[in-house]
Amino acid sequence: MKEQKILAVITARGGSKGIPQKNLRTLLGKPLIAYSIQAAVQSRTLNKVIVSTDDENIANVSKQYGAEVPFLRPKHLAIDTATSLSVLLHAVKYLEEKEDYLADIIVCLQPTSPLRSAEDIDQAVTLCTSTDADSVVSLCQAEHHPYWMKKVVKGRVYPLIGADGNKYTRRQDLPPVYRLNGAIYVTKRKVLMEEERVLGEHTLAYIMPQERSIDIDAPIDLKLAELIMKGEATL
Repeated sequence: MKEQKILAVITARGGSKGIPQKNLRTLLGKPLIAYSIQAAVQSRTLNKVIVSTDDENIANVSKQYGAEVPFLRPKHLAIDTATSLSVLLHAVKYLEEKEDYLADIIVCLQPTSPLRSAEDIDQAVTLCTSTDADSVVSLCQAEHHPYWMKKVVKGRVYPLIGADGNKYTRRQDLPPVYRLNGAIYVTKRKVLMEEERVLGEHTLAYIMPQERSIDIDAPIDLKLAELIMKGEATL
């Protein structure tokens, strides 16, 4: 059996409203995007690591840390309304047409997950390659359980998802629920390119601990990631 071509696409546009130039913000002496690049480069399963960006500064930094930047992303794919799907489709089509590189599996890594490790990537990829799954996505246990969430209608409080949550009075008794943590998306080429989906019908879960599931969206997230990396905080 021929070796599968497994492509990592790190999606890093230049614009960011929450934290200006977020992907280049310094975290313990390195730009944020460097952590995702280094994890990808250290991975045993990935064959090719590229960064899709519209920003020349991000492109230059990405190359310094070992990623390829085969193109600058078109402006229409770098606006707030551009989807991850459209960015991945563009990257894969570009490599197929310009470099004759046909990936079997595409791994989307967001640069806002600095605590995701090379081992996390490898385990998620292996889960996809060793099964008949269409895709694999990383999750972590949800911090707030939906059974205890409420909605407010005309000032009155109602259960968010029905009355089932009323029977749970202790957190320990709640059934586990998980949320997407944004760290890893693994997709087989057919699902991405032919069905135009990032997650197919048969998607498996790769569970990560909350400590490695920090998603940098606001300045406080950077501070929390720094404290965790220093060993001064846990979740």
